[in-house]
Amino acid sequence: MDPDREVSLNAAAIYWRELPGGGYVAIDVRREREVPKSCVSVERRAKHERRGGHTPIVIAEADGDERSPAFAELYRLAADNAAIARALLEIQGPQRAD
Repeated sequence: MDPDREVSLNAAAIYWRELPGGGYVAIDVRREREVPKSCVSVERRAKHERRGGHTPIVIAEADGDERSPAFAELYRLAADNAAIARALLEIQGPQRAD
């Protein structure tokens, strides 16, 4: 995975919610840069199923923090289960129909 698309350990969680069926979605703001960057990340596993060292998938990111106009779009994505599913499908590519 591209290191720029991973959740930074220095990121501050601004928004977090559980997903139906387990896992969570979060919006983190990385402030260690000159221009802060906000990222929407998804952990699809329930807490008891998570593996150690597993990093949540970043499905969207934008320059700016929670005061920026772009944050509103990230919030809309994070609040919409169907939009999260579409973003995950785009990242993972076509699925086999076995």
